[in-house]
Amino acid sequence: MTDLATGSVQDQITARLTTALSPTQLTVVNESGLHAGHMGDDGTGETHFRVEVETPAFEGLNRVARQRLVNQALSELLSTKIHALAIKARAPGEI
Repeated sequence: MTDLATGSVQDQITARLTTALSPTQLTVVNESGLHAGHMGDDGTGETHFRVEVETPAFEGLNRVARQRLVNQALSELLSTKIHALAIKARAPGEI
């Protein structure tokens, strides 16, 4: 597994969410190319991401609470490297 503080931002997101949430499914998509030249694009090609995460940790939680858990796991990256993050968070068995 990737060290939590090394590798690409996409790898760091994957590592941090895996460690914090033990997901049953996790998809991290770098959408930075869609935002080249827009506000928040720092030229690294790693500023805008979409995350789809499924984990038992979300059972019984509403959408906001689930997003807070994701944001908490990625707080350092959100304050330093990630400009935009779209989150789809579900518990196992949900669509």
